[in-house]
Amino acid sequence: MILVTGGTGLVGSHLLYDLVKSGVPVRALKRSGSDVQGVLRTFAYYNSSPEALFKQIEWIDGDIQDMASLEDAMKGVSEVYHCAAIVSFNPRDREEMLRVNVEGTANVVNACLYQGIRKLCHVSSIASLGRNSSTDLVTEETHWKTSPKNSWYAISKYGAEREVWRGAEEGLNVVVVNPSVILGPGNWNKGSLTLFRLAAKGLKYYTGGVTGYVDVRDVSGAMIKLMGSDIRGERYILNSENITFQSLFDQLHAEFGKPKAWIRVYPFLAEIGWRVEKWRSSLLGKEPVITKETSRAANYSYAFSAEKIKQALNYRFIPLETTLKEVCALYKKG
Repeated sequence: MILVTGGTGLVGSHLLYDLVKSGVPVRALKRSGSDVQGVLRTFAYYNSSPEALFKQIEWIDGDIQDMASLEDAMKGVSEVYHCAAIVSFNPRDREEMLRVNVEGTANVVNACLYQGIRKLCHVSSIASLGRNSSTDLVTEETHWKTSPKNSWYAISKYGAEREVWRGAEEGLNVVVVNPSVILGPGNWNKGSLTLFRLAAKGLKYYTGGVTGYVDVRDVSGAMIKLMGSDIRGERYILNSENITFQSLFDQLHAEFGKPKAWIRVYPFLAEIGWRVEKWRSSLLGKEPVITKETSRAANYSYAFSAEKIKQALNYRFIPLETTLKEVCALYKKG
């Protein structure tokens, strides 16, 4: 039996699809009241009979912040994929994000040790990696440095990874993946997928930053291959391509038949923008569209190397152009 935490998220739902499609018994941990229909909708993107596969999942209510429910969920389990996490750049979510991402991961690690789990795959992020100058590639060996450029999400994922490595020192067999910005079909109003919704309307503005992107299918596929290998105690960056935000927007706009973004937002304008948005969202009682962290990150330039996993597994990533075309097509279908 395989356990997946965070099964209702973008990575988790795709991972569940790949696992049940391969015929292995799968259990998914979810919080009470979570919308599992989103997982069924994900299955429908790839299969004409999604209900049959969806019914193969054993859903169990629980929470990674609750050790008792974790221990119950892991009974009879041999492998755990830990995908559960909060991704937020809103200061209001900071304390909860630290609890879920760091303390929750510590609980998962402790439960794995207690239950004698054979192997744990932890979904981390490129956010947990260190940063070199913009002219260097970030690799798995780039050491974390305390910096004002680190978002609180990055801090939480770094803390979570430390708990995983602590578990490894205590004898737990682990592998860690560090995906770049993950793209794929799912909840178009959440996380990185809002890019497709905004691009479909047309964006006037772009920033000068650079970052990496990876197809969610590659994240799931690489995780499954790593868990099926003899590899342990290693971390792997998952990244298809590094491109500018301007190039990304240009490709998205071309798919949606929209004109290119033509107004560049330089750092000083971004500083004004997040302050205005903070005032506007506070006045209206709504979530801010941009925050201090997101506005600044949009002008950072970092490139990430996935050579380690390419060499270890002879892995080849889906080209970013293919991902954008296919995901935009799925978005248009609704």
